[in-house]
Amino acid sequence: QVQLVESGGGLVQAGDSRRLSCTASEIMLENYFVGWFRQPPGKEREFVGRILRVGIVTDSLKGRFTVSRDDAKNQVYLQMNNLQPEDTAIYSCAAGRRVRAGVHEYDYWGQGTQVTVSS
Repeated sequence: QVQLVESGGGLVQAGDSRRLSCTASEIMLENYFVGWFRQPPGKEREFVGRILRVGIVTDSLKGRFTVSRDDAKNQVYLQMNNLQPEDTAIYSCAAGRRVRAGVHEYDYWGQGTQVTVSS
């Protein structure tokens, strides 16, 4: 059974850095694009970034967040720097292989990990 598991969440102070990991079982992430998403409390899920060979991050998070991968470890990472209270959210990773009409379709999702940033 394919599983994606996020780790690295927790309670941090404003200005801190944190790295989240997405670890896969039963699939090789090197064959997939992997996305990071977050859902702040009371809000809709939003796209954070994605990586196939090169990581991209949504414009509002550029300069603070980066996405990278280590295929040898079958992991994808989300490095978050200078965290702010508005970054508080459940962060999830997802993997997929198809792009249709410019939309990346994700087949597998993790359960998410909570990141809480205190001021």
